[in-house]
Amino acid sequence: MDKSYTSAELMTINAARLLRDGDVVFVGVGLPNLACNLARRTHAPQLVMIYEAGVIGAQPARLPLSIGDPTLVSGALSVCSMYDIFSFYLQRGNIDVGFLGGAQIDRFGNINATVIGDYQQPKVRLPGSGGSMEIAAWANRCYIMTPHQKRRFPEQVDFRTSAGFLGGLAQRKAANLPGQGPLAVVTNLGLLEPDENGELILTALHPDIDVEQVRENTGWTLKVAHQLEFTQPPTREELNILREDLDPDGIYLK
Repeated sequence: MDKSYTSAELMTINAARLLRDGDVVFVGVGLPNLACNLARRTHAPQLVMIYEAGVIGAQPARLPLSIGDPTLVSGALSVCSMYDIFSFYLQRGNIDVGFLGGAQIDRFGNINATVIGDYQQPKVRLPGSGGSMEIAAWANRCYIMTPHQKRRFPEQVDFRTSAGFLGGLAQRKAANLPGQGPLAVVTNLGLLEPDENGELILTALHPDIDVEQVRENTGWTLKVAHQLEFTQPPTREELNILREDLDPDGIYLK
């Protein structure tokens, strides 16, 4: 991989490219926040960011450090309660995109952010769902961002915090979950997307990455799309916006 950019920058830029102009995005802090702001400064100027704390149409003057950072309020379209955000926006189908992450993502895009190991006697106790369970169920489209490591991609998660396609697309439909589920997982190696059964398969490779590298870092026998694509390297404009405008101190991009 060209070391003129980092893995974090690569994931952020490719996540930003998935966003469309006019999208309403339920976003947290960290790399998803950078991806949304990058998209708005490039190809999606009408993108609307909604934060869990109750901020709609946020236009932060600096990098927010939490979903309750006061910089999110200045210039926002509206400020309301967390209840209003989940009830009147998310559950009414008004959120186009939800960004998610977790400690484990399995073969069908289910997310674990609760425990590693047995629930009663876990090896690691994780932060838990927050709002991700509702976002995974209700957002029209979900995108996941995570480093591609075998421990993060088991065939089955230790605990199902947020629903992907459960045991397959038919199971998600049977559960009457309104959103489409995770339509892409963006990693530092490539992109995974669901096939017709809801199983994540490799659809795109990043520059200088090969299929075997991805398979070696995946906990199940990973299928490859018939027409495997290759992502474009980050542009100088994208990198400059990230480094000089959005995260000049390298808080999230280090």
